[in-house]
Amino acid sequence: MAALNFSSTATTCFLLVIALLTFSPTGSNGDYGWQGGHATFYGGGDASGTMGKSTFLHSICKLKSSKFCLALVAHEFGWGKCETGGACGYGNLYSQGYGTLTAALSTALFNDGLSCGSCYEMRCNDDPRWCRPGSIIVTATNFCPPNFALSNDNGGWCNPPLQHFDLAEPAFLQIAEYRAGIVPVAFRRVPCVKKGGIRFTINGHSYFNLVLITNVGGAGDVHAVSIKGSRTGWQPMSRNWGQNWQSNSYLNGQSLSFQVTTSDGKTVTSYNVAPAGWQFGQTFEGGQL
Repeated sequence: MAALNFSSTATTCFLLVIALLTFSPTGSNGDYGWQGGHATFYGGGDASGTMGKSTFLHSICKLKSSKFCLALVAHEFGWGKCETGGACGYGNLYSQGYGTLTAALSTALFNDGLSCGSCYEMRCNDDPRWCRPGSIIVTATNFCPPNFALSNDNGGWCNPPLQHFDLAEPAFLQIAEYRAGIVPVAFRRVPCVKKGGIRFTINGHSYFNLVLITNVGGAGDVHAVSIKGSRTGWQPMSRNWGQNWQSNSYLNGQSLSFQVTTSDGKTVTSYNVAPAGWQFGQTFEGGQL
């Protein structure tokens, strides 16, 4: 009997250890240990260039369907990002609270925009000439498009299947010397820690509510959103691009509630975030993960 009890206990402990070892904090693919990649930088010393302000490119975007605009512009103009604030649509990263600890992700990491808002811990790796000690945590706020005219090891840093981060310059300088240009990095997904609640910026017009979702904690990357007016039930929203979510319902004059689900399956519900008198262009703050 004693041997049977010991065996049962040992089996239980073994399974518990296995479960802990395979546990993923974000739940997307079960593997968030340290991985290898590379990092470069862009956007200037104040990181203002990471916000994608370009009226010329914005005019091009107006001619394209919004869902494909950024990919088309990136393909035609290399580093093109629309005036909407980069491929995630976050706009002014200072006022949105992201600051300069941000990164544009290569295709292999960007996941067609679903990775927007995810957070990564990163350190310069195995390059003693250029690496600085310590690590940083950055938020994914943009897309680093591929450049197939250049080889993967000579300028085509963001080409598939490379895992590459184009960091805001101030972030890069925390882990490497400016003159390095490009450095090998070790990185891993980590939970995002944000101040305040999730923010909902309501754009668009009647019958086309385009809600930008920012400042998301936890896994950080939003994978599903539902909206509820005070006179409607819950309705799923579709992702238009980046972290802009769309509803074609007429919701004017109703208070609005939102349900946000991140890649780890966690959901936060923010009731009556926007009052009945909300206007397009306004931002409201809800709960947090």
